[in-house]
Amino acid sequence: MKTKHKIMLAALAGSVIGIAGARAIHARPAAVLPGYVIAEVDVTDPATFQKYAEKAPGTIAASGGHYVIRGGKSMSIEGEPPKRFVVIQFDSVERAKAWEDSPAYEAIKPIRHSSAKSRVFIMEGAGPQ
Repeated sequence: MKTKHKIMLAALAGSVIGIAGARAIHARPAAVLPGYVIAEVDVTDPATFQKYAEKAPGTIAASGGHYVIRGGKSMSIEGEPPKRFVVIQFDSVERAKAWEDSPAYEAIKPIRHSSAKSRVFIMEGAGPQ
């Protein structure tokens, strides 16, 4: 086979492979990003809050979530650090919201409400880097 034909054949094969690869990448469904429940908590009644703290992990695990941060020591870089900080990861924002609205968690929320001041929100996490 002549060199010209080899080069043309290689270029054609490369183009076909490139087009097929691009279509495969674009045909994949969009990645589902993790969802995070983030809470800033100021415990006002430690004995009552302990009852909540004992029950919450079971509701989280049952919904497919896990703690990323649960209290612990913090170091302020700028501004006042929260009294207590919690981050819970779920497979998606939808799963995080489903846990938040689940009957099991709804049953123990009043314990937290009566024993702590808190801000709780759900955020979508970052995609693959």
